[in-house]
Amino acid sequence: MLSTATIEQVKTHINTAAKELAERRAAGTSGDLLIPELRPTSFEQAFAIQQAVAEIFKASDNNPIAAWKCLVPTAEKTVVAPIYQDDVYQQSTTCPLYPSTKGLARVEPELAFEIARDLPPRSTPYTEAEIDEALGDIRLALELIKSRYHTPSEATHFDALADGLVNQGLWLGPVLNPLADLETSCFELSVDIANGEHQQSDTLQKSAIHPNGFPKAGLYWLVNFLSAQGISLTQGQYVITGSYAGVLDLPLAQVCKFEYGALGQFAVTFTAK
Repeated sequence: MLSTATIEQVKTHINTAAKELAERRAAGTSGDLLIPELRPTSFEQAFAIQQAVAEIFKASDNNPIAAWKCLVPTAEKTVVAPIYQDDVYQQSTTCPLYPSTKGLARVEPELAFEIARDLPPRSTPYTEAEIDEALGDIRLALELIKSRYHTPSEATHFDALADGLVNQGLWLGPVLNPLADLETSCFELSVDIANGEHQQSDTLQKSAIHPNGFPKAGLYWLVNFLSAQGISLTQGQYVITGSYAGVLDLPLAQVCKFEYGALGQFAVTFTAK
């Protein structure tokens, strides 16, 4: 059993790490990996830092969790991270974000599931049917990507987890095409990038495939994982469950027209914060 002094030291390290990462996120900056004694070495430590960041934003900036990102866990890693209210954009024609070091918008195409009814913590797991009943709209979405580390390739999964898994926000687009029986595990992704009034546009095309195959799989896991941690999913929050095409590097100040196959389409212009 850990001594009281050791427990207090662990809490101090978690809070110190969270304060540093929260300051970087709020300022849109990045820095070195945390000093060794502050770097998490387990999922539990990393998740504790992540949630301490969330408490800082909620308490000091009135900026609560408005969405979550997740994937079905594997033996190698668990993907779960909050997205904050001030960083969620609702179907706006422009999307502000912190550009990459190359001056580009880094985004991931996703589907976002709306929580229409609270799913509070409870002692028994939620069934898939109960979770389905609590859902509202499904939206076409883009996860906005940025690490708070100068060299994210040198960060461990636990470093990244503590920092919110390179998330800097979420752009919510139109509601999924309402036609019944649409295939959501894969689609042909097209991004048409306007290069100016008199220039030919560039088009990026990819076969988009959900990493878990079934896009609700991660959502079903997340609901019961959060419940076990004493954390609610609440009405109005959204959940994204994995990128269909990895990270896309796209230009700023140019209209980008996305087509998610038969699922729907939208246009957005990325601007630098």
